[in-house]
Amino acid sequence: MPNSRYPLPTPAMSARLLAALALPLLLSSRAWSAPAAAPDTLAQRLAPCLACHQPQGRNDAFFPRIAGKPEGYLYNQLLNFRDGRRQFPMMTYMVGNLPEPYLREIAQFFASQHPPYPPAPPVTATAQMLERGRVLVRQGDAARRIPACVACHGQQLAGVAPAIPGLVGLPRDYINAQFGAWKNKARRAQAPDCMAGIAARLTEADVAAVSGWLASQPVDQAARPAAAPDTPLPMRCGGVPDHGAAP
Repeated sequence: MPNSRYPLPTPAMSARLLAALALPLLLSSRAWSAPAAAPDTLAQRLAPCLACHQPQGRNDAFFPRIAGKPEGYLYNQLLNFRDGRRQFPMMTYMVGNLPEPYLREIAQFFASQHPPYPPAPPVTATAQMLERGRVLVRQGDAARRIPACVACHGQQLAGVAPAIPGLVGLPRDYINAQFGAWKNKARRAQAPDCMAGIAARLTEADVAAVSGWLASQPVDQAARPAAAPDTPLPMRCGGVPDHGAAP
């Protein structure tokens, strides 16, 4: 499994960093009077986010698509970066001093965007590995208390409102890195942290199988987060307190 901590910046990442450094200034520009010839809009202030997250929502290994994710999920992640539960210095720097109402506006903005998904890249994996991934995603492993991914993330894996993200269209390396971060406690969520508990029960082979299968799936361009879970969630999750079941 790739190291869950982000690597030292590559030249491409450094270029993105330079562009993103403008974001705190733009985000705080609400307190200023914008020139009449240059309308101050939320889209303009959030444009530096696209230096990493891409104009068309394109994914890469460390800067995932955020467009179309449920508003509550995006808001929770902004809070997690701001409050230290997730670790990525660039994100902490950008949101560290922003008030919660503004974080909510940012989440609302990106949740409303639905650019096309790019084609799924080729995935190198054996048929046995992909089948193991499919079983874990669709059925889970009851003997090891591993719930199916679809039990929380929806049958289409497009997420569930208000706060469960979609898994379709994510790069394999990004999925691997996030599982590693949960295992290493570099990524945390509001207690009870259900994903940390699930990650602890998965082997590296399990993670590779799940990430390989998810990354290989074609994306329905019309897919949107479900309005509510089909059934109560199999575990209590701090980020979605209204839908969690007993652990």
